[in-house]
Amino acid sequence: MGHTPRKRFGQNFLRDESIIEAIARAIAPADADHLVEIGPGEGALTEALITSGCQLDAIELDRDLRTRLLAAFSTHTGFTLHSADALQFDFASLAVDNARLRVVGNLPYNISTPLIFKLLDQSEAIADMHFMLQLEVVERLAASPGGKDWGRLGLMAQFQCEVEHLFEVPPNAFYPPPKVQSAVVRLTPHSETPYPDTDRASFARVVTQAFSQRRKTLRNNFKGILDDSDFKALQIDPSARAETLSIDDFVAITAHVQG
Repeated sequence: MGHTPRKRFGQNFLRDESIIEAIARAIAPADADHLVEIGPGEGALTEALITSGCQLDAIELDRDLRTRLLAAFSTHTGFTLHSADALQFDFASLAVDNARLRVVGNLPYNISTPLIFKLLDQSEAIADMHFMLQLEVVERLAASPGGKDWGRLGLMAQFQCEVEHLFEVPPNAFYPPPKVQSAVVRLTPHSETPYPDTDRASFARVVTQAFSQRRKTLRNNFKGILDDSDFKALQIDPSARAETLSIDDFVAITAHVQG
C-alpha cells in the first residue's frame, strides 16, 4: 500500500524514472563517497544512489516512511537511517577522518532556504550539495547582481560555493504534483576561499544590513554605520540599492566597516 503524502511535511515524491536517473548521473556517486540524503521519502533516489556501494546516511522525519526505508535498505551495509529533523541535525558530526560529505535531497519547499543557510554554516564538512528545489529558489541561488533574484541567499551561497543550475523538473514528475516548477542545483564549496581576508560572519552581517529594507537605498540601510564619505571612498553610489552590488562590493564594504 502506498504512502499518503503529508502536507505538513511538504511531501511531494519524485516518481519520474528519467529524472531520478538524471539526478543520479549528476551526483555520480562512487563507492568511496559518503552521501547524506535529506528527506529520502519513498527511497526512489536512495535506490539509485546506494547501488554505487557508497556509504549513505538518510535523514527522515516521517515515522511511516522510516519503516519503509528500513525495510528496503537495511540489508545494505553502508546504509544508516536517522530519525531527525534536518533543520536540527548536526551534519558535521557525520564527517570522520576529514572525509567530506556529499549532501543530496529533494527538499521540502517550506524549509529549503533555512536548511541551505544551515548547511552553508557547516560547509567545511561538505564536498558538494545536490538539491531539488523550487525553481524560484534555484534562480535566487544562481542569480547575478542587478535583478530581483539577487539577494542574501545568492550572495551567501556564491560567497562560499560555486553554484550550478543543472536542469528543471516539471510538476508531473512528482506525486502529488506541486503547484510550482522545480529545478536541480549543485553547490560546491570552494576548496580555497576567493575571499581569504573576509570574515564570513562579518560579511553576512553586512549583507543582511544592506537588504534589511530591500527597496531602500544603501544610504538608508547603512544609516549610522556608513556615511556618504565612506561610500565615496568605496566608489559605491549611496543612492543605489543593495541588489545592484556585486560580491566584491560587499567584501569591500565588510573590510571598510571592520577597518
